[in-house]
Amino acid sequence: MFRVWLALDMNLPLAEVGRQARRAEALGCDVVTLADVACDAFLGAQAAIEATSRVQVATSGLVCFARSPMVTAVASWNLAALSAGRFRLGLSSLVAPMLTGKYGMPWHPPAPRMREYLGALRAIYESWQADVPLRYEGRYYRLTRQNWWTRPAPHEHADIPIHIGAIGPQMSAVAGECARGLLTHPTNSAPRYLREVTLERIESGAQRAGRSLQGFELVAVPFCATGTTAAEVDAQREKYRELMAINLSTPNYWPTLELYGWQATGERLRALVREGHWDQLAAQINDEMLEVLMPVAPWPRLARELRERFQGLAQGVCLLLPVDPRQDAELGRVIRELQE
Repeated sequence: MFRVWLALDMNLPLAEVGRQARRAEALGCDVVTLADVACDAFLGAQAAIEATSRVQVATSGLVCFARSPMVTAVASWNLAALSAGRFRLGLSSLVAPMLTGKYGMPWHPPAPRMREYLGALRAIYESWQADVPLRYEGRYYRLTRQNWWTRPAPHEHADIPIHIGAIGPQMSAVAGECARGLLTHPTNSAPRYLREVTLERIESGAQRAGRSLQGFELVAVPFCATGTTAAEVDAQREKYRELMAINLSTPNYWPTLELYGWQATGERLRALVREGHWDQLAAQINDEMLEVLMPVAPWPRLARELRERFQGLAQGVCLLLPVDPRQDAELGRVIRELQE
């Protein structure tokens, strides 16, 4: 049995979020997730919360290092209260070129910085809930001031679940130490990688922190090539072959390639991007690689394929909610089968 997360399209306009969140809730999923891309994930989460009544609502990968912990704490605290406890905070470190080039923020080693970020958030939450002075001092964050007249009021939903996006072993260990869950990346959701690297590091992090992993949720986030007809499945497979190749041109996404001895493919992809040969990327990802990296199955077999991949490894599976609702009946059946 899996908890099913549905991710709304990352380029969805804010005005459409509420309607799509209601649709996801009607399909029976457990969690609706919002990306931090075309619109601010906190704004998207608020729209989804106000449009739904049962489903949990999460930021799937808030770009936390572009925000002070206090900014994130204020928004998440209010969303937890607004949702009566349905809100989950998901954080992502982002790769260095994006953090520095797009957001203009300095780069620091992400795993120790994420550990501090989570510690800072919890110190802020405790300050508000328990009415104690705010004091958090680390290498990257120092928070020592909170006036009582600007402090958010305590509420009944102060234990905000926090999950992080992780690929490499160090960030996976941080999830085991400090977080309530981990969302994988589509480039590194292969069962062997989850078993041999991700889970091992989550467990080692938890042991180092002396904490239990009871209630911890590992959520697999694969690309899925599916459809009603063979032609639709083939079209989806080729679409994701290209997207996988684009992603795998970045060395941060190479861990699974390295595990399987395919690092040379990553190096070729990187060289092609540097040379501007974008049209040659997809051809570097052969069918053997694609079979390892992602599930390919028509709608009637998709739930079985996902179950075979992730049973005993993950507690949740995150699927994309298509913008077009014409295949909602098939998606709804997959959700129910995964939840059984």
